[in-house]
Amino acid sequence: MLRSLTVIAALLPIQAMAQTAGWGSVGQQEEKGFSWTAPFWPDFWMAWTPATLVVFIGIFSAIALIGLLEGFKYRDGIERKGVLGLTTTLGDRLFITLLGSVYIFLAWLGIMGQPIWIPLFIAIGWGIFVFWKV
Repeated sequence: MLRSLTVIAALLPIQAMAQTAGWGSVGQQEEKGFSWTAPFWPDFWMAWTPATLVVFIGIFSAIALIGLLEGFKYRDGIERKGVLGLTTTLGDRLFITLLGSVYIFLAWLGIMGQPIWIPLFIAIGWGIFVFWKV
């Protein structure tokens, strides 16, 4: 009995040292900084995160740029017949690029999982190929 009390008395300063070292906050919520995956509005119907916002802004910016190019610089459109045998305009090539990029990302996530840096570079290469050769 005396031996167990001695062991407990010896461990008491260790517990106090652990709490001062930060172990006293285990299980409590941490204050978080910026997160790409934290939703802006947690109760909203769509999980608008900074990442989804950047993707949608990029897509709508590309559509606006193509619209301005075809509206002012290339009034008749730039139609050409590429390696796929399709006659395409700038808008068609943008659509093929976006659709192909979605398939690249979905296939990568289904086969390999994360991280998704490699399919990002593959999708950028696909976009360059489509606007250059299709």
